[in-house]
Amino acid sequence: MENSKKILIVEDDDFLTRMLSKTIEAEGYEAVMAGTGEEGWRKVSTENGIQLILLDVMLPDLDGFEVLKRIRRYEPTKNTPVIIVSNLGQPEDQERGKALGANDYIIKSNVSLDEVVSHVKKFLPAT
Repeated sequence: MENSKKILIVEDDDFLTRMLSKTIEAEGYEAVMAGTGEEGWRKVSTENGIQLILLDVMLPDLDGFEVLKRIRRYEPTKNTPVIIVSNLGQPEDQERGKALGANDYIIKSNVSLDEVVSHVKKFLPAT
């Protein structure tokens, strides 16, 4: 997609990843997917043009909080918006995510795909 805004989805649930990807692409964004924390970090550090990251917390190999720490320490992505999308909904989890630099924290069970997109649009208005 030429000139579309690229969103990285780091999520280990394949079905949710596909649904999020379709919903995001229908809004004119380009979706890049990673199924583990390690793969997500690799894409963050090698893929050009990622403008927003949707990040799960409970991931195989490297949890989302660790990925977020790395994103914030990495110069090219330190200001990239990160929205945590997780089922970890305890206030302390949300506070930890925000303290590590998440721009937003969405609890999966409380939102629809369209609501996730509206959170994305707060940081990346559609083209």
